[in-house]
Amino acid sequence: MSPWDHELALLLARIQFAFTISFHFLFPAFTIGLASFLAVLEGLWLTTAKAVYANLFRYWVKIFAVVFAMGVVSGVVMSYQIGTNWSVFSDKAGPIVGPLMAYEVLTAFFLEAGFLGVMLFGLNKVGKALHFTATCAVAVGTLLSAFWILSANSWMQTPTGYEIAANGQFVPGPSWWAIVFNPSFPYRLVHTTIAAFLTTAFAVGGVGAWHLLRDRDNPGARTMFSMAMWMAAIVAPIQVVAGDLHGLNTLEHQPAKVMAMEGHYQSHPDGAPLILFGIPNSAEKRVDLAVEIPKGSSLILKHDPDAPLAGLDTVPDADEPPVGIVFWAFRIMVGLGVLMAGLGLWSLVARWRRRLYDWPLLHRAAVLMGPAGFVAVIAGWVVTEVGRQPFTVYGLLRTASSASPLDAPAVAASLTAFVVVYFAVFGAGIWYLLRLMSRAPDAYEAGLDGAPIRTAGITPAMAVMEGDVS
Repeated sequence: MSPWDHELALLLARIQFAFTISFHFLFPAFTIGLASFLAVLEGLWLTTAKAVYANLFRYWVKIFAVVFAMGVVSGVVMSYQIGTNWSVFSDKAGPIVGPLMAYEVLTAFFLEAGFLGVMLFGLNKVGKALHFTATCAVAVGTLLSAFWILSANSWMQTPTGYEIAANGQFVPGPSWWAIVFNPSFPYRLVHTTIAAFLTTAFAVGGVGAWHLLRDRDNPGARTMFSMAMWMAAIVAPIQVVAGDLHGLNTLEHQPAKVMAMEGHYQSHPDGAPLILFGIPNSAEKRVDLAVEIPKGSSLILKHDPDAPLAGLDTVPDADEPPVGIVFWAFRIMVGLGVLMAGLGLWSLVARWRRRLYDWPLLHRAAVLMGPAGFVAVIAGWVVTEVGRQPFTVYGLLRTASSASPLDAPAVAASLTAFVVVYFAVFGAGIWYLLRLMSRAPDAYEAGLDGAPIRTAGITPAMAVMEGDVS
């Protein structure tokens, strides 16, 4: 294989991995939060007996079933792709990453699969306590799945607890806990889990706002919008703090990634500026047309405006991540986070003014922000994974040395097949999800006990009595 063919095959393999994992990441980001939302809805119905919660549970459990199925299918594809396109990585890191992924299957996936059928089809077939237990088990399973997968990914970012065998493989050291709880894992787990909850909150809030624009007296739309806006108002500021702590941890263990995020090509011994916008110019090692706050980056990262910060001039060119991609993905993620917090604050103002359900401008903004969580998690994934380059195992195994010895035409053929099949299959699935969401919560849908729910034609005051949580 010629060097040019190898480089092309590597590029195509990276594009294929990015494409497939981006599709996959969207579904767990939704199911993690949605499973917990369903558990909350069912718990509220059992404790209050208010029909609106049962109605919303039935509404969202259908959507959860479709999203969960698409997440499972896209996740299976990921496993095969790693084995075919990244066999060297699989061989060298398999003794570490393989068991972590196996633990995810043995604990989280089995828990989800074992109780999913009861959750989806047992509404009128098992007791209320057992059904609620099944719903909670599925919610816990999604969180356990995130735990193990993020542990494996975090080990690739901040590898600890390993030894290198004579054949070059990474093998476990004396303690598995050093591998599982590697330095970046706790921060990444908290940051990603909160992101999943916010993704669900804004999706639910967007759907609720869509239906409020058509019927502001619909009790289901009112309740889901209110709950989502509480989540946005409370959790979005928490995410800002979690993101800051995660950034400080990244600065300690992966400084080159933070340099790329900040656009710091040069070191700043007397305080580094915070570059808000600009055009990274890696050829000239500068950010063109930069709009910056003097010493702002040092203040955020070191809590001292005069603290020195190293730049990419201290990193060998061969070890630099692609600055432009990381720089802009980080700003998309942060910008959307600010907008999320702003919408949450706006909803608090609306509550205070008693206009949460009759402020069309707020509802239109919520509809526009409905997909924001999905875009933000993809942008965050880009920052995490592209910022780790040129390594698959940070500082130890290069991406160029991790790929399978495949010819470029073979990788191109599989990439083309993935694109065609994904857009056909998952495009149809997403279209179906949007159709489900476009239908307002059915006022006459049966409750968890099978009895019909009478909510049509009620007044706003009656809607509050039947479960409005504003």
